[in-house]
Amino acid sequence: MSTDDLERYEAEIELQLYKEYKDVSPMFSYVVETERRFYLANAVERSVRDVDGRTYVELELRDAWVWDMYRQTRFVSSVRVVTFKDVNIEELPRPDAIP
Repeated sequence: MSTDDLERYEAEIELQLYKEYKDVSPMFSYVVETERRFYLANAVERSVRDVDGRTYVELELRDAWVWDMYRQTRFVSSVRVVTFKDVNIEELPRPDAIP
């Protein structure tokens, strides 16, 4: 497989993943971004912890979808994320709340 073939393959998978995201996003309440992954979830619990002067964030996501083009199954019942980096959690607008 040439480099061009590999780039085309990855671009196609990324496009399919984006289309899947657009299709499934109305099913979820939150968008969660970490330095490594992008998630959609219906429940998010965030805990900020401090151990030996180092602060980290622990997330528990329920009923989630994972943006990862290499995963066979992107829907998961629960996800635990531990990170020392920034986390962004946004509540998505409800479809019935959009004018």
